[in-house]
Amino acid sequence: MSVAPATVVPPDRPGFADPVADAQATFRAVLDALARPGRIHPAGVGLDAPAPLAPATAALLLTLVDPDTPIWLAPALAAARDWIVFHCGAPLVADPGAAAFVVTTELPPLDRLAAGSDEAPEAGASVILQLAALGTGPRMRLTGPGLAAPSLFAATGLGAGFVAAWWANRALFPRGIDLLLCAGTELAALPRSVSVEAL
Repeated sequence: MSVAPATVVPPDRPGFADPVADAQATFRAVLDALARPGRIHPAGVGLDAPAPLAPATAALLLTLVDPDTPIWLAPALAAARDWIVFHCGAPLVADPGAAAFVVTTELPPLDRLAAGSDEAPEAGASVILQLAALGTGPRMRLTGPGLAAPSLFAATGLGAGFVAAWWANRALFPRGIDLLLCAGTELAALPRSVSVEAL
């Protein structure tokens, strides 16, 4: 079966309307999302994101990615490749294990990504995972730092094996992978320190 080639996004398609203020607002949203696991924040509101990127995904890339942060881009998002390179200057790598950011629409095998070391846990990769929806779908109970009490979280598209994969990732702490979840103009985070239980 033949597959139609993806439409390539023009690289000079606009990014943030106000690069400084919008990047600062997105960065604050990311920090708050990591500090409060599972809480949903707005991101990319008003951003004319290039398909197939959601506005929140595009906003994270414009804010977090630069020439010093190699990224791996899933084939499903390849149409936005030139736009990402143009606006972020990021080197794209063929091996997700060599990426600082893994940008995808499906949870990758977390054990194949850079997990950092005990001496440099901050070298662990971050996965920017674009989902169908946040706040709906299979429910999970979150516990851990940043949560005064167990918190409920739901997302559509994490996959049936997510909880087991996350427990294996959590066991590596302080090493491990952080998840930045995007859907439309919404953002949530699951840092490596949080525990997840399926309901």
